[in-house]
Amino acid sequence: MLHNPDDLKYTKTHEWIRTKDGVIEAGITDFAQHQLSDITYVELPELNQHLDAGEEAVVVESIKAASDVYAPIAGTVVEVNEALANTPEVINSDPFGAGWIFRMKPDHAADVDALLSAEAYEANLPVEH
Repeated sequence: MLHNPDDLKYTKTHEWIRTKDGVIEAGITDFAQHQLSDITYVELPELNQHLDAGEEAVVVESIKAASDVYAPIAGTVVEVNEALANTPEVINSDPFGAGWIFRMKPDHAADVDALLSAEAYEANLPVEH
């Protein structure tokens, strides 16, 4: 498994966020993409859609299952990764980079601070046997 980058924040539901210039970029973690296996489709959120923290934002489908991706914090969607319409599998190959799913303007920047560090996120992962 990939190392979870220390400069990102995480949720217990396996989303990550990167903050840049007051906008957050969100995607799913390496653990989540690994659990889903081969991703075949991503249903992106609408531009300018307001999401509450924990609200279903995206549906990711794979050969195994469909899974919801939740808004890590409350905010408004300002950009979606259109490339995922044609190449959803990039989430599998680069979950922390080109596999980002959407960007949003947070309602409250301080909400980011309440999310998990890489270390705290990893402590919540199931132990592999």
